[in-house]
Amino acid sequence: MKILLIEDDKSLSTFIKKGLRENGHIIDDFNDGSKGLEAAYLEEHDIILLDRMLPSIDGISIVKQLRKDNIFTPVLFLSALGEVDDKVKGLKAGGDDYLIKPFSFSELIARVEALNRRQNPKSQNDILKVEDLVLNKRKREVKRSENLIQLQPQEYRLLEILMENANEVLTRTMLLEKVWDLHFDPQTNIIDVHISRLRKKIDKDFNKGLLKTIRGAGYSIQGNQTEHENPQIS
Repeated sequence: MKILLIEDDKSLSTFIKKGLRENGHIIDDFNDGSKGLEAAYLEEHDIILLDRMLPSIDGISIVKQLRKDNIFTPVLFLSALGEVDDKVKGLKAGGDDYLIKPFSFSELIARVEALNRRQNPKSQNDILKVEDLVLNKRKREVKRSENLIQLQPQEYRLLEILMENANEVLTRTMLLEKVWDLHFDPQTNIIDVHISRLRKKIDKDFNKGLLKTIRGAGYSIQGNQTEHENPQIS
């Protein structure tokens, strides 16, 4: 996901950015309300993490302005203001969720993923399956024939995008935008390197190769898909 973080506490911002990037997300971050608001207009984001108390423009005013201008990117408020009235104000202003500081990173990532599932139909299934290759989004776990596969964050993100679009061809441009947030080709072999690493991990020791290079077009995970219902949480 591409996430806009507007938070003026530098230590907290650094903590959040590090954790989200380790989970394969792309982060734009600002510590000033007006600059963060401008970024929300200039680029499309999947989720906005928004502090209530900010320099120049407060979080409530930011989300009101966005909703007024028909920008409905999901907003998760991050705030030390934890009274019921504070939460109600944030949600009534147009926020989608409200997380009280201090919070654990595990709760933050769970809230972020829940908001993304609501917003993005392709993220509704927590489990993606192509042939015997299974990606569990909740656990951030990848297995093939029940063998656990260890992936680096960008390898995981690359595989997730390919599996969400299984049997479709994704171009280099699409992958650069979705995985690396690059809107131009840097003329490097960044994609080739990651595709090669991913192929060694998910295909090398198995009878059937799933990761295909479509010459002159792009890349694709190809195979039979199985629909999985999200497990019930008790």
